Amino acid sequence: MIEIEYIVKDSKGVERLRTTEKKEADAYDRILDNAERLAELLRSDQVLPTLPETDLEELTIYLARNARDIERILKGKPVERETSGSTGESDKVTPIKTTG
Repeated sequence: MIEIEYIVKDSKGVERLRTTEKKEADAYDRILDNAERLAELLRSDQVLPTLPETDLEELTIYLARNARDIERILKGKPVERETSGSTGESDKVTPIKTTG
C-alpha cells in the first residue's frame, strides 16, 4: 500500500503539520501564510512592539484560523458558533506543537 504524507513547514523551515490529507495540508499552509502577513502588518505598524515573537506568532495564527469569525465581527455581525463545540473547518487541523 502506498501512503502519501504531506509536511507543512513555516517560512523558517520548522515543521508545523504532518498529514495524509492534501486538503488539510493546503488549509494549514494558507493559515500560516496569512498569519505571516498579519505579523508583518503588526510589526510594520509597531502594534504591540514589546510582544515576544512566539506570542505574536500564536496570536496571528489564531487570527488566521478564525478569519471568518473576525470578518463577521468587523462587519458588525455576531459570531455564529456551532453547538457541537467546533468553531469551523480550521478546528480539523491539528498543528505540530513547537518548542522555543
